[in-house]
This record gives sequence, structure tokens and C-alpha cells, in this order.
Amino acid sequence: MNQINILWVDDEIDLLKPHILFLEKKQYNVTTCQSGTEALEVINNSNFDIVFLDENMPGLTGLETLTEIKEKRANLPVVMITKSEEEYIMEEAIGSKIADYLIKPVNPNQILLSLKKNLDHSRLISEKTTSNYQQEFRKIAMDLTMVNSFEEWEDLYQKLLYWELQLEDIEDVGMTEILESQKNEANLQFGKFVEKNYASWFKDVEDAPVMSHRLFKEKVVPELSKEQPTLLVVIDNLRYDQWKAFEPFVSNYYKKTVEDPYFSILPTATQYARNAIFSGLMPGDMEKLHPDLWKNDTDEGGKNLHEEEFLEHQLKRLGLTDMQFEYHKITNLKSGKKLVDNFKALKGNDLTVVVYNFVDMLSHSKTEMEVVKELASNDKAYRSLTQSWFKNSPLLEMIQQAQILGFKLILTTDHGTINVKSPSKVIGDRDTSLNLRYKTGRSLTYENKDVYAIKDPRSVNLPSINMTSSFIFAKGDAFLAYPNNYNHYVSYYRNTYQHGGISLEEMIIPFVVLEPK
Repeated sequence: MNQINILWVDDEIDLLKPHILFLEKKQYNVTTCQSGTEALEVINNSNFDIVFLDENMPGLTGLETLTEIKEKRANLPVVMITKSEEEYIMEEAIGSKIADYLIKPVNPNQILLSLKKNLDHSRLISEKTTSNYQQEFRKIAMDLTMVNSFEEWEDLYQKLLYWELQLEDIEDVGMTEILESQKNEANLQFGKFVEKNYASWFKDVEDAPVMSHRLFKEKVVPELSKEQPTLLVVIDNLRYDQWKAFEPFVSNYYKKTVEDPYFSILPTATQYARNAIFSGLMPGDMEKLHPDLWKNDTDEGGKNLHEEEFLEHQLKRLGLTDMQFEYHKITNLKSGKKLVDNFKALKGNDLTVVVYNFVDMLSHSKTEMEVVKELASNDKAYRSLTQSWFKNSPLLEMIQQAQILGFKLILTTDHGTINVKSPSKVIGDRDTSLNLRYKTGRSLTYENKDVYAIKDPRSVNLPSINMTSSFIFAKGDAFLAYPNNYNHYVSYYRNTYQHGGISLEEMIIPFVVLEPK
């Protein structure tokens, strides 16, 4: 380990000789000063890892010295040491971003603890996290061989996400690679589980997870009330880990009362899954009951233009005709800001629905824009980009206003997305749909191992475009590529975020209910 350089500033530094000898025995290098002015000169000429600073000194006070140090070296940790327990001194020091605050008389172990906390913190956390994950790795590997229900898959996915987020900040590439391989194995097994059970979930609802078409009735409606307005935010294409990335910002204004994953229907694509949420119907039933509102893959025009009408029909079916509701779709910054400016007017609604399209635009633009591709090259970067967007978005402003106005907040999504890496060849006619994670059409030829094929779409409540149409869904991190111009196509789409198929990331998605703080 490189030697740590400490600057200790105290007008009675001679009295601290025993402390300094103690630190030197522990291999720390200590430089001493007796005034703030002297300390600033020394800092100008030398590099230090940390400063211990007496608050009560003649000449420049500790607080004045602290301000000057921060102007010169903003990231240099400063530990304030003071005789005084006066609150205003503590507040001033904390406001100036001190690393720690110690009250005299200090003993050597307090100093050592402060050093470890501020300088060894990352290393100690890394070592502990790595060791804990190594123990948990075996348990997860065992669970993977036994998991056999949707509840167990939800738990296992949450566990993998927990460790992914824990390992995110530590510099151990080996551990991250082990976790990646464990996630890949989990997706392989999850694909088999869905293939085996998906069709049965429509026959036996008791043993099925809540899916898109049952979400509103079973999870949203029980939360609605005439006494409190509800804001339902559906963020398009939001993975579970992305929710976890910006949850801390929501927690400043809201406390969570329910967090319950649910399953997106197949295809995990906006026109299917989001329409299913708002209509309360599977796509096959939407086509039958609302042929004027439903569009198939091969139909011209926008596929999600009738969500408000679908919701109105669903509220009627559920006997909620007295429910005062409004629906807003945000597709750009301008429409987001406009809704923020008029947000107070929504207080009179029982339910305000906001569909926020940003994450979906981000993931699609990643394939088109090299800059975004660079910024979201992996899941960690994708989370970080989502977090940065959310922190500066009109959506966070809406949530702040909703809290002030006393809204209940429900946050959810229609499906997630996965970073695709493995091309899989598929051949279809010219009417075959264009999505990279699922295809529907006639006479599809494909690699059996990479897809879940449904020969009769009606068996899973999907529309059949014509008599011989089938659906295929890519599993794991596969993406479906045509043989013509294959190499160009593969290099263009590999390592982009896509949705429509079967993976933990696309199918197991967040549903969260929060009350204002």
C-alpha cells in the first residue's frame, strides 16, 4: 500500500506528539502545522491524502482555513477537530463538506477509525462485498437448479439484481464476470421455464403471475380512492435495475408501501404489453372486441394511439364510470415541461395517468446514435444514463409537485429491455414483422434452440394475421437476423438494447406504490 500523507493543523501540536507517534508506527506519514496560514502554504507545495484541522486557532480560524482549503483542493478530505460542541460550528463545518467531525479530547483509535472510514472505506467495502457474493454465489447456483415457479423466479432475479448493484462500485472485474455468467445461466433456465409454462398461465389464472392484461384490475384499482388523487406513471421500457437506480431520488419525496414485480406478456413490446395494461385485455381479445383500436404488426400507422380509449372501456367494464381520470403521453421534453406547468389542475382527478416515453426513445436511439451507444455500452452505463436523465427530467418535477399536492404515486412500466449479443438466423417472407426479439409471419425458418415458437397464436391469446401465421420469441441475449447482408446487420445491432423476447430483464418488471412523505 502507498504511504498515506496526513497534514495535522493545531496551534498546540506539541501536545499531540503521542498521537503522531502512534500514527507513524502504523506507517502513516504525518506533517504538522501550527496555524491555518502555514497549512495553506504547505498545501500549495505538497500533496496530502487527508487533513486533521483544529477548529479553534488564533489568526485564521479552523472554519476560515477549511473554506480556503476547499477552494484550493475541493476533493481533499478534511476532518474537523474541536473543543466546542456548539451546533452552529458543527453545521458550518458540515455545510463546507467536511469528511468527519471529532470532539476533543480525541484518542488515537478515534483518529485511526476516521482514517479507515475516509481512506480505506472503498477497499474495505470491496473486500467485504466480494467475500459476501462469493458465499452467495454457491447458493444462487443451487437455487438455479431448483427454481420452479414464477414467485421463485421473481425472488432469484431480485437477488441477482441486488448483487449486480452491490458489485457495481467495486473494482473487481473477475467478480463482475462471474455475476454476468450467472445472469446468462439464469436467463437460459428462465427461457425454458417460460416456454414450458406460458400457455398454461392463460388456462389456470390461479397459478399464473399477474401479467400486463391483469395489472390494472388487480394491482392499480385496489389503490384508487375518491379520498386521495392517484398519479399512475408508466415509464416505457423500464428495467428493474433502472428503477433501482433512480429510486433514491423518489424516496426524497415518497415512501414505498408496495413493491411487487409483475410479468410482461409476450411479445414484450410496447404495442402489445402497454395496450394490454390499458385495455385489460390480451391482444387477441383487443382485436376481437375493439377492431377499430387495435393494429397488428403489418398494419400501417402508430400502434399505441388509442390507450386512453382502451382505458375508458376498461373502467366501464370494471364499473368505475364515476372515476374522474385524465391521460397524458409525454414523448419529448417540451410536453413534459408543459404538464409540469399545469400540474396543479390535475388535483381534481381521481386518477391521472402519465405515460413517459423517454426510456424507450433512449434504448431505440442507442442503435441509431453513436454517442448514446458509447454512453450506454453496458448495463451499468445504461443505469447511470437513466439515473442522470431522471434527476434532470420533468418527471421528477411532477413527482415533487404530486407529493406537495398529496397524490398517491404508482410507478410501473410495460416491459424491460436486454442487451443483445448473440445473432440467430431467421428467414421469413416480406410480411414478417421487423422486431429483432420476436417475429410474426408465415413460413418462418429459425434456430430452434434460440427461440420459443408458438405455432397457434390463439393458444396464448395473440392475434393471427393469417391462417398460417406463427410467433417466435428470442430467448437469452439472442437477436434475430436475416441471412442477407448478415454481417453488416449483426455488427450494427450487436450490443444494443432490444425488447420483444424472453428474458428476466424484459419480463419481470417493477410495480411500486408510494405515499407522500
